[in-house]
Amino acid sequence: MGGSRLIWKLLGIIACVIALLMGLVWLAVDYLAADYFSVLMEKYHISPESSHAMFVEAIHAYLIWASLGGVLIAGVLSFWLLRRALGPLTAMTASTRRISSGDYTARVPVHSGDEVGQLAQAFNRMAGSLERLEGLRRELMIDIAHELRTPLTNMRGYLEALVDGVLPPTAENFRLLETDTLRIVHLTEDILKLAKADAARQDLAPVHLFVAELIATELKQIRQRFQAKGITVTHSVAKEAAIEADPHMLGQVVRNLLENACRYTPQGGWTHIVSMPATDQLTLKFSNSVDGFDAGALPFLFERFYRGERSRSRAHGGAGIGLAIVKELVEAHGGTVTALYEDAVFTIQVCLPCSLPAPKTS
Repeated sequence: MGGSRLIWKLLGIIACVIALLMGLVWLAVDYLAADYFSVLMEKYHISPESSHAMFVEAIHAYLIWASLGGVLIAGVLSFWLLRRALGPLTAMTASTRRISSGDYTARVPVHSGDEVGQLAQAFNRMAGSLERLEGLRRELMIDIAHELRTPLTNMRGYLEALVDGVLPPTAENFRLLETDTLRIVHLTEDILKLAKADAARQDLAPVHLFVAELIATELKQIRQRFQAKGITVTHSVAKEAAIEADPHMLGQVVRNLLENACRYTPQGGWTHIVSMPATDQLTLKFSNSVDGFDAGALPFLFERFYRGERSRSRAHGGAGIGLAIVKELVEAHGGTVTALYEDAVFTIQVCLPCSLPAPKTS
């Protein structure tokens, strides 16, 4: 409906232009051609009165019929051409209604590479992004429900057993309830951290940061956990390595990577942190020994709630959000993060620009 109205508006504009041209030609005939005809008649000693009137009337008649034919042909051609040119806009309107009703699979056919075709391509990209976001939202809700169901079911079972007198109210049973409660609390905190990581691009507070000091501070907080598992931790980070970054968010990145290494490094294994500074970026590598890692899981490690069958199971704890937070925070700083596996060594590589990119304007 909107596309049809636009066609009629454009046809009205074309009709106005044709009418203006007709008026100009009409005036040209009356004031220029007619005068020239009179001068020509006088030159050859012919009475111009009757011939002049016949000439003007004939020209006017031909002009009217030619104009009507031109308007008809121009109207038909313009309607056909405009309908083809504006077809994507009409399809876009219909697709917009489908998207607003929740159908994110709607797309617009692209038949040209002009401005309208480029608009259709941009619309399809937007619809694709919305479809992916909707899929992520649904997966997130399913994953959260799945993660909460197990501890809540356990807690319900213990509470019902305690109320019915099946289980005695001992300290051990209350510790089991406490374990499931803490699991829910930790999951909630992880989800909150993930939500904050999503909004990190708008909340960056960068300072000149020496990476070696940051890693040493975070490593100090978790070193006892490494020692409890007999894991040897070494780091080779240049003291002069510095970047412009948010210390709290980059600290969260380092903390999550250290916790990930501690959780999945086997008993008596090793973890090594190394930096490779360059003129325009800083590369950090967090490597650790692993047992039985599935290399096919590498493309999915940074997805939310992803956990492989062996290397990232519930036996290790965690909900599979830590690396997703790392990815969000690193990308908020304009960097990239990748996972590598070779010769029983798992490595997460973080590349950060030495200066933050300019903020995006809407």
